[in-house]
Amino acid sequence: MRPSSFLLAAALTLSAPVLAQPGRSGAWVPASGTSLAMDYARRGEHEKVVFLFEKLPVEEQVSLTVFPVYLESLQALKRHKDAEKLAKKAVKLRPDDATLLVTLGAVYQAAGDASAAEKQWQKVVAQLTPAQVLPVATEFSRRELLAWTEKTYLRGRVLAKNDTEYAPQLIQLYTQTQNQAQVLAETLRLVAQDDRQLPFVRNMLQNALREEKDFDALEKQLLTAVQDKPDQAAYSELLLWLQMQRHDFTGALVQARALDRRARSGGMRVLELAAIAQQNKDYETAIEGFDYVAREYRTGPYYATARQRLLQAREAQVRETYPVDPAKVRALVTEYDQLLAEMGRNANTASIIRSLANLYAFQLNDRAKAMTLLQEVIDMPRASDEVVDEAKVTQGDLYILKGEPWEATLLYSQVEKSHKDSPLGYEAKLRNARLSYYAGDFKLAQSHLDILKEATTREIANDAMQLSLLIQDNTVEDTLGLGLKAYAAVEQLVFQNKIPEAIKGLDALLERFPGHSLADDTYYLKAQLQRRTGDFAGAIATLGRITNNPKADVLSDDALFLLARIQEEDVKDKVQAQALYNQVITKFPGSIYVAEARKRFRKLRGDGVQ
Repeated sequence: MRPSSFLLAAALTLSAPVLAQPGRSGAWVPASGTSLAMDYARRGEHEKVVFLFEKLPVEEQVSLTVFPVYLESLQALKRHKDAEKLAKKAVKLRPDDATLLVTLGAVYQAAGDASAAEKQWQKVVAQLTPAQVLPVATEFSRRELLAWTEKTYLRGRVLAKNDTEYAPQLIQLYTQTQNQAQVLAETLRLVAQDDRQLPFVRNMLQNALREEKDFDALEKQLLTAVQDKPDQAAYSELLLWLQMQRHDFTGALVQARALDRRARSGGMRVLELAAIAQQNKDYETAIEGFDYVAREYRTGPYYATARQRLLQAREAQVRETYPVDPAKVRALVTEYDQLLAEMGRNANTASIIRSLANLYAFQLNDRAKAMTLLQEVIDMPRASDEVVDEAKVTQGDLYILKGEPWEATLLYSQVEKSHKDSPLGYEAKLRNARLSYYAGDFKLAQSHLDILKEATTREIANDAMQLSLLIQDNTVEDTLGLGLKAYAAVEQLVFQNKIPEAIKGLDALLERFPGHSLADDTYYLKAQLQRRTGDFAGAIATLGRITNNPKADVLSDDALFLLARIQEEDVKDKVQAQALYNQVITKFPGSIYVAEARKRFRKLRGDGVQ
């Protein structure tokens, strides 16, 4: 025994318990030697680990618990030959465990013999049985030998005589290695054979697709697959999902109609797609989708819903096409009246009457007519509580238009109380918060907003957060909130649809509070109002006060995106719009507008819709 070994043995003997057991060849090993060795391994004291484990019987050395720890310590001490001997013993004594053959190759690799490692792993894969595929692939993956993981799964596929065997595992592997071409090939092959895998495939593609070219490649393959195999519904489902991810609702509508006809779902798929398009302000697609359901399924269960939503989509389009055309508003009123004449004035059409009241209130400035219609809804027998209270909220809005905030807050509070912890209740509370804000009572407004920031409805929580930040940011230096009070008064004028007065108020604010922290908010709101009145040149100039400022502001991306939309939708300068959308993408990669800007950019470039 070497002196160092003698000292180590003495130290271990002194620290060991009295109870002991005989080992092979008469060696005595402490009963707690294994746990003691494990403790040494955790502390990186590999010599002590090896000293204890080499005393164990061979069967214990290659046991599931001891073997990996013993091998690691031998390799840490560069005792590669001993590590090789141990691995070969394990292979001999546990012949059914194919992962040990992978480990043996790893021992060769650690010793610097790459050629031997390759030969060993080739042998492992060549001799695989179906039962060994998953454990061997898992072992290769654990050792980050991903090329060999792939070879193992592909060999398993050959053994199974099934070209989609291990597809989920391969998709995950290709996603990990960012092998996009193989991700697409595997996913399309998998859904073609088993459409029940669609949720998994969509989830994996969501993780795998990172760049525009990846989306383009998948869309191109899916379009080809849909044309070549029109009866394969899974391809259409996947293409519909992809186009919705890209906000290409025009393309998605084509697939929704095809799937609707195939499944004979009475227009349900198209109705759902059109509703999502409307939420994303793609009114043309929404109108086309609702019109399709109303036209094709006149006796179907979704006819009435489609008719109503068709008018709502047209109304939204009219309201957001600047300047608003009064003739189109009156045409909408006529269509609403025709629909009510066809379907009757009853509990089922109460929401239609409320929509009609909104037109009279906010577009035609006929408050008396609007109030009469809303009261009709509120008094209607068997009308749902939701529709009745929505009418009350609109009545509250009318009272604000009339300059009677106390009547408004009374109605909002009623709805808030009757719909506690629901979206409509949160909406009513947000209205109350805005009332306090308009009145300059920022403390009371903030108390409402602090609750609403935790609302389950994302849109309301976001609106509450934005208003809360506006109050916080503009009452730090201006502790009296004089500038913010002037700005809030202008926002109330906007709510009351007094646009010329609001623009004058914004100009007065800029003059009275030069350099105020509200300057960019003021310019942004002014540009929005100028756009509403059809003063597109003025809106472009006003937005330039934000976008041309070398000091970036939180509204810089908002202003740039709005500028691009004005050029595209109002001025009809597609070249300039395309350049501006590209600026949004490149200058503000983290902006919430990037996805929409990219979609619009591609459409203007001519490659967005196929």
